[in-house]
Amino acid sequence: MDWIEVVGFAGGLLTTLGMVPQVRRLFQLKSAHEISLTFSLLFVIGIGCWFIYGLLQGLLSVIIWNGISIGLGCAMLYAKLKWG
Repeated sequence: MDWIEVVGFAGGLLTTLGMVPQVRRLFQLKSAHEISLTFSLLFVIGIGCWFIYGLLQGLLSVIIWNGISIGLGCAMLYAKLKWG
């Protein structure tokens, strides 16, 4: 693995892990009033586009981290729809 791919994996790891505390907090508080529905929808769609881009380009770091981010984004959207 070359250093460029290492940078991609590191960036994906950090940005994906940055979402975990927010999603955890939404489920702990059972409140999503502070999260915008528009943001949640656009986020999931945008991450979905990045995931498809990664698949088409064969970029493993983009595929892995955006696949995980889609799951986190869907959890955030679920929380918004249930408790927002």
